[in-house]
Formats: sequence, C-alpha cells, structure tokens
Amino acid sequence: MNRTLYTLLFHLGLPLVLLRLLWRAWRAPAYSRRIGERFAFGLPALRPGGIWVHAVSVGESIAAAPMIRELMARYPQLPITVTCMTPTGSERIQALFGDSVQHCYLPYDLPWAAARFLERVRPKLAVVMETELWPNHIHQCARRDIPVALANARLSERSARGYARFARLTAPMLAELSLIAVQTEAEAERFRQLGARDECVEVTGSIKFDLTIDPALLARATDLRRQWAALERPLWIAASTHAGEDEIMLAAHRQLLGEHPQALLILVPRHPERFASVYESAVRDGFVAVRRSTGEVVDAGTQVLVGDTMGELLFLYALADVAFVGGSLVPNGGHNLLEPAALGKPVLSGPHLFNFLEISAQLRDAGALREVQDAVQLAQAVSELWGDPAGAQAMRDAGLGVLKANQGALARLLAGLGRLLG
Repeated sequence: MNRTLYTLLFHLGLPLVLLRLLWRAWRAPAYSRRIGERFAFGLPALRPGGIWVHAVSVGESIAAAPMIRELMARYPQLPITVTCMTPTGSERIQALFGDSVQHCYLPYDLPWAAARFLERVRPKLAVVMETELWPNHIHQCARRDIPVALANARLSERSARGYARFARLTAPMLAELSLIAVQTEAEAERFRQLGARDECVEVTGSIKFDLTIDPALLARATDLRRQWAALERPLWIAASTHAGEDEIMLAAHRQLLGEHPQALLILVPRHPERFASVYESAVRDGFVAVRRSTGEVVDAGTQVLVGDTMGELLFLYALADVAFVGGSLVPNGGHNLLEPAALGKPVLSGPHLFNFLEISAQLRDAGALREVQDAVQLAQAVSELWGDPAGAQAMRDAGLGVLKANQGALARLLAGLGRLLG
C-alpha cells in the first residue's frame, strides 16, 4: 500500500473514525470537545516559526517534558507548539507548561488537514516522540523543507514486522525523516532495514533515564504519611493499571491484609474513565476505600486509596514503600518502570514488558525489578519486601544505579536537534 491508497482508505474510513470518537466521548466526555481541531479547524492563535513537538498522550508528554524545557531555555526566541491526540495528554501538557507553550490537538493524518495545520504553525523543526508516525504529516513537512526528528524512538520486533508489511508506505515515510534518535542499537538496525537513511539514525539512549526528582516531592510525601499516621504502616502502590489488572491487585491486597492487617494499597488506574468503576469495584469487594480526588481522610481503617487525580503519579509513587507498574499483567506492554526506580522504590511488574524490553532487562539484571505472574506471587513479593528491609534497600540502590549509568540521552538528543535547527 502506498501513500495515495492509504489516504483514500483514511477518507473512506472517516465515518468509522467519527463513530469511534463518539464512542470514546460517551465513555470520556472530554473527547466531545475541540473536535474541529482534529480536522485543523478552529485552531487556537499560534505564533509561527518555532518548534513543533508531538506527544501522543500522557506518557509521551511526561517523557517529552525535560526536552521541551531545555528547548525553551536554549531557544527562548522560538515559540514551542505541543500537540497530542488525547484529552488526558492535553490536560497533562497544560498542567506541565501552562501558557509557556502553544497547544492544540494534532489533526488527523489527512493531507489537507496536515497542510492547514502546518500553514498555521510553519515550524522550523518538528519533533515527534517515540513511534507516533503519520505518513501525510511527515510528507507535508518534507514538501515544506521542515526537518522532522523522531525523538526517543523505539521499535519492537513486532512493530517492525507490522511496518514491513506496508513497506511501500513506510519506507518512503522513514526516508523523509531527518533524524531518528533511537534508544538502542537493535532498534536502530530495525529502522535502517525498513528504509530509514543510515546517516539519519543515531543511538542516543532513552531520555526517560534523564529523570530528576525534586527532593521537595519526597518531603511532601513523608508529611502526608505523617498526617495519615501511616509512617510505620505497610503501604504499596499499583499504578497505571488496565482492565483485568485491578481485580488482581485487589485479590493480592486481600491476601496481604491477612498477614498485614494495617496494609494500605494506593490503586491508580491508567485511564480516567475507569476511576469511578475501579473505586466501585473496591467497595463492592468489601474494602474500606476512599478516592484521592474527594479529599476524604485516610485513617487507620482505610484499606484502599484510589488515585483518581491527574498529574500526581510521581507523588503517589513517593508515598509508597513498594511499587507495582501496571499494563504488564495483561499484554499491554507495560508502562514506565523508571519513575518508581528514580524515587527509590523496589519495582514489581508482570511479564508483559515488550514496550520497555531494554529498560526492563537492565533493571532485572541489576536486581532492581522483580516480575510476578499473578495475585499470589504479587502478594508474596510485596510481603517479602516489607519483611526484608535490607533486600528492599538493595533493590532501591540497584534501580538508582541503573538510572545513573544510563543518563545523558537528553544531551545527545538535544545536540542532534540543534544541528537540525542550524
């Protein structure tokens, strides 16, 4: 399939795209707002001539934040426009940067919508986070001599096989990229085999390792635990959980309460539309549960705190003694394991980590990550860490060591972007 056929099929599929948007709006009403932006209509006022950064959703927005801050510091004269595809990503961008960046949704990958968007933004450089590749947007940039960089790029074997099936579409698209800053040499080779220009592929490492933690965050977490009279309470977090995982977390917590009656679980669903149902599930299962968003008091009788706020995940991690990272007991590929590691937490996950193969391998090899298969193993791992302070400290130290050993990717990426900006 070439780009012309892809564009035709995209136009023919627009009714399905709109139906899916309506379905998502039914589940999460924020999807019903700013629909015009998805077709490059009703865009906000945008200063042209700067840097455009695309981060599809929350995870990519958080990963892009240090890069964006550095770009703002290095090129204060250039406006930064940050786009995303989801309401949660939009909320995160606005919470992180406020009015210091320009923001809108990225229009769908239709030639006329991409052209309208680029005519408004007219960037000197486009930076796309990770693997959010859209053939028409990239081609419209190439037509205007706008260099496009793929930052913090990752490409699993499975994704590479998918791209290879549509080589007539993906090879020309990859060849139009000016910089592909990949996390590992294996991924660099996959991009080259798919059609990327060899001189444009650089192994820079993952910028997720360049995570800095504000000491005030840890101090604030200690203060809140003191307010809860929970400094000595066994406390664990299950973060970024997906459908099918929350039941496992609650079953593990039920088992833990048998051995540790004062145990407290912070349960943080990945998607806001599931906040209410996860809380209701906890109550239905007989747990004494409260929601973070209501400000209800966490007292000695509270067994589950549902983290149903946005932008607080690092703080909630900081509260816990042990962290489980979700999206990994279901075949979703996992989420960022480095955030709890950077906060000095022993890290647990399920076996499905194909989105973070290199990072998970390094953490596992260093002894900073322990994988579990089910609720029984999860409860056992948490209980063992609570009962073995020396073992928990060894995991903490190992995680911080892996982070320190891999830092520098952000500087290498910024050097590449600087070359493109001339």
